[in-house]
Order: sequence, then structure tokens, then C-alpha cells
Amino acid sequence: MPNLIGEERLTCQEVAMKKSMTLLMLSALAATAAHAQDRDEKWERNQIRHVLLLSIDGMHAVDFLNCSKGIPGVNNGAPYCPHIAALGTRGINYVAASTSRPSDSFPGLTAIITGATPRTAGAYYDVAYDRSLDAPAKTTGNGTVGAPGLCTAGAPPTGTTTEYEEAIDIDQSKLNGGEPGAPLTGGSVKAIDSKRLPRDPNRNCAPVFPWEFVRVNSIFTVIHEAGGYVAWSDKHAAYSSVSSGGKGFILDDFYSPEINSLVVALPGVKTPTGIDCSQVHDVADTSDWTRGFENIQCYDQLKVTGVLNQIDGKRHDGLKSAPVPEIFGMNFQAVSVGQKLIEKSGPTGGYVDGMGTPTASLLTEFQFVDDSIGAMVDHLQDNGLLDKTLIIITAKHGQSPIDPKRFNAIPGTAGTNGTTPADLVDSYLPPSEANSGGGVGATQDDVSLLWLKHSSDTNAVVGILEANAATAGIGQIFYGNALSQNYGSPLSDPRTPDVIIQPNVGVVYTGSARKLSEHGGFAHDDTNVILLLSNPGFDAKTVHADVSTTQVAPTILKVLGLDPKSLDGVRLEGTGVLPGLNLSKED
Repeated sequence: MPNLIGEERLTCQEVAMKKSMTLLMLSALAATAAHAQDRDEKWERNQIRHVLLLSIDGMHAVDFLNCSKGIPGVNNGAPYCPHIAALGTRGINYVAASTSRPSDSFPGLTAIITGATPRTAGAYYDVAYDRSLDAPAKTTGNGTVGAPGLCTAGAPPTGTTTEYEEAIDIDQSKLNGGEPGAPLTGGSVKAIDSKRLPRDPNRNCAPVFPWEFVRVNSIFTVIHEAGGYVAWSDKHAAYSSVSSGGKGFILDDFYSPEINSLVVALPGVKTPTGIDCSQVHDVADTSDWTRGFENIQCYDQLKVTGVLNQIDGKRHDGLKSAPVPEIFGMNFQAVSVGQKLIEKSGPTGGYVDGMGTPTASLLTEFQFVDDSIGAMVDHLQDNGLLDKTLIIITAKHGQSPIDPKRFNAIPGTAGTNGTTPADLVDSYLPPSEANSGGGVGATQDDVSLLWLKHSSDTNAVVGILEANAATAGIGQIFYGNALSQNYGSPLSDPRTPDVIIQPNVGVVYTGSARKLSEHGGFAHDDTNVILLLSNPGFDAKTVHADVSTTQVAPTILKVLGLDPKSLDGVRLEGTGVLPGLNLSKED
């Protein structure tokens, strides 16, 4: 019979070692538990593992108040965004949130995802100007003249209009942007025609891709470099700019159906508001998706479906399995179109009054967006992800004016309602900025950004503008130190405008007969946008302190357990995390 006792006998040294190991293990477990408890105490929201970021372009802070509480005479007085309102019952509502200035989509989105203002990010408008770059090799879709032989490596640049919108697509008339081999409803970074990009003589005349143009890194890049899966959907392939600061294009899933393409039937697509997109609607004008109240919903539905697929653990097209992204989302265009469109031979959008009562056409756009967000919440709930997801609803820009009585188009449809600032000083502008130069023309909406051929002409230009302020509806002119204190000097920064004109409230520089408002300027209606952060673990709270949409980016990193100072914009500008979240005892 074997001597079991002898076979299992341990020396005193072995017994002591075993006890020591046991104590070490127990100590380690206790330390881990203490660390976890300490982390829970310091970071109350550490269950959040995903961020769904949604930009409802054009949506003001007051729009959220109106649609969540209801307005007499609209929707029988009942709330007309019940799903967003429900998120507000477990959300923090920042009623004094401000966008970037200028409030164009390009700098607006850049601010949200980088924590940087245009001064630091170098993004002033989707169509702007850069004195350090040369013209593209091929004429863009919107008319920036290509000059194949103009750029010489190492030679002084001539300067060029920069376009980061539909004009750099291979074929902007197509929903997929002309991407080779893409399906009808495709659209990705592969739709960019590199020959239509501005060129950098300091990089051997290489084309400047959107993610290279933005000077600072983004949350997508930081999260990707930390091992996260990142995704985004937007209206142009140019918005691959969200990939800035990384080693090339870094998005794991990017979807960009071209909004300014010709409207086509979308078989199998139906909106939650009941629009069957297998047939074209708003047939009076199908030149792009923004010219019809129903067509724009069909367009946005493509991106909504993409987000739903991502929540369900697939790529945006639903064809392959994929991780649920740590950061993902999209922009909605429906509300922006509803706010400013006068349909050709059709209804009118916008507001009824200055308090933001929507017209019937705008109401349907709010309801579409709300129903779409409701579907996203349902999918998160069904997949067990709602508690783990921070939903952020904001806007790249607002829209001005809300009050239809304040709208003043210059020069107007007849061209007799005044003169725009750019037209007044056309001879001082570079060829690609001048209306007489055969290029794209100056950057003007309800703001006017002027880059001059020679910065030394600034005082002469300002003199002309001052003398014609009434004709041009000018409210304020920024130049010299009044401009450089917020934007840097045009003498040292090749992207800073020489002059920025903020017109009187309600003035929009346009000759279009289909606009009721615009964005891009500094007015309250341009900049005061919805900013709502929601999670089932939050208590409802309203924050009245002034905040900026630049604070969204560091807040997202903080919530996901990453260092906000990983963002260039945060370090360079001191951008803080949004207040009121109680992310730690120190906040």
C-alpha cells in the first residue's frame, strides 16, 4: 500500500512558501477590489463603454425646449420629439451651449471632435483659403480651377481656395460620390479624387487629404490608437477629416453618401415617418437631396440604417459582422433643410415666429429625426447596450434667423437688395475668391470671410466696407488686433482671413429664391445649439453656464477612461470637460 502521507509530505520551507503565496494572492485580490471600489468612487459612470454622437444640424437649444415640452397649436400641444424628451429625463441639458465661430459645418464638426477652435484646427469653412498651398491639379466639381503645372516642390506657394465638400468627389452627381465599384447607396473615402485636392509645395506637391488638412488630432484617432473600434457617417467623403492626427485614414467604418448628388429612388428604404423611398419625392427639384422635405429624410435614413446596423454588431452596410464601436454616430440634415428651404413649386419650411414655432414642413423633419433616434435607443436596449452607452445629441451649427420677419437676403433674388461685402471689394480678392476671377467665389452665408491678395490692403478694404455698411447690411467688421486675438494674425497664419464681417441679424448673403435662413455666422441663432448628454444612470439636470461644443471631445475621452490631454486641441487651448457630470470627486 503506497505511503500517501510520505508522498504528499511538504518541507517546512515549502509550507511557508505556500502560505506566503496564498497571502500574496489574497492581498492582490483585496488590492484589486479596493482599486475597483476607489475607481467606482472616483468615476461614477465607469460602466459606459460606448459613445453614440449625433449632430442634428441646425437644432437650437430652444428647439429642444419647444419639442420636448410642446407648443400650443403644434401637434395638438403635445411634445413632438418624445424620444429625445425621454432621453432628457436621464440627461444633462446644456442650454447655453455655443458652436464654433464661424459656425459652418466643417469647423463645427471639427470643434466637436477635436476640442479646438478654428484658430488652432485651421478649419474655418468647408470652402476657405490657404496662402501656403497651391491649386489642385484638376478643376474641382464646383470650379476651383486646376493648374497641373502650377505647383513646384519647394517653391513659394501661390495660395488657393480650399474645398472640403462635394467638389472633391470623383463624381458629385452620384450618391456614392463616384467611388469605383461602389453600390448605388455606397459612399466612402474612396470617392475622393486626389487630383481635386489642394497641393502642398512643402511636401513635394502632394495632395492634402481632409484628415491632413485639420491641424489637430481627433477623438476618433485617440480612441483608435487606444485599441478602440471607431466609426462615423456624414454628408460628404470630405468629412473623413474626422480621422485627423493619425497615421493616415484611421476610421474602421466610414459612410458618406453624397448629399449634393442627384436624387434617385432607393429600393427597400422607408423612413419611420412612413415615406417610401423606392420612389422619388419632391419631383419639382431633384438636383440634390437638400431641395425637398421628403427627399432629405430618405437621404438621412441611409445613415440611420447604418448606425442601427452598427449597434447590431455589423458594419454600416449590414453585410459583415463587426464590433460595436466605442465611438460612432452621424449627422442629420433633415432639420437644417426644414429650417431654411422654400421648395420649388412646393411648401415652405422655417419657423412661424421668433419663439421657434415650426411650420408644418419643419415639424415633419423634427418628427423624423426623433423617430430615428427612438429606433437607435430601442436597438441599444435590445442589444443590452443602453446602460453602457453615452448618447450625445448636439449640432454642428444652428440657423439664423429663427424669426422669419428678420430675414433679409442680400443681394436678393432680383439682385437689387444691396451688395455683398465680397462684391464691394472684388478687385482685392485672389482670383479663386473673386467673382470676377472665374473661381468658386468668396465665402459668404450669414457671415463674410475675406482673404485678400495682399494683407497690406486690409485698411483700404475696411474703408470701403465702412463706407458701404448700410448697403451690405454690415453689423461688425473684425480685422487687425480685433481679429487676431481670437484667430491669429493673417500675417503669420496662412489660413486666417484678413477680414471677417458679421452682418446685422437676419442678413444672409444670397441671391437664392429657396432660402429662409443660413448658418456660418456668429449670431445667437447660429451658435446656440442643443447639447444633451444622456445615459440611464444620469439624473436629469439643466446646466445654465456658458459652455462650448469644443468641450464635447475631452468629455468623451474622460467618459471612456482616456486622457483628455491626448487631444492637441485640449493641450493648446485648455479646453475643459463639460461641467455637471460628476465624473470624479475632483471634477
